[in-house]
Amino acid sequence: MIIPVRCFSCGKVIGDKWEPFARRVNAGEDPKEVLDDLGLDRYCCRRMML
Repeated sequence: MIIPVRCFSCGKVIGDKWEPFARRVNAGEDPKEVLDDLGLDRYCCRRMML
């Protein structure tokens, strides 16, 4: 899957967070908790990961 380097809406860098997000969600963690831990607070950035 190709993940964008930046959020389309606000421009925050999110490309470096994809690998940890995918690894932790595949390990069974709740996506909400993982996004919170990675510092993705804006809903525009969160939707890019989901």
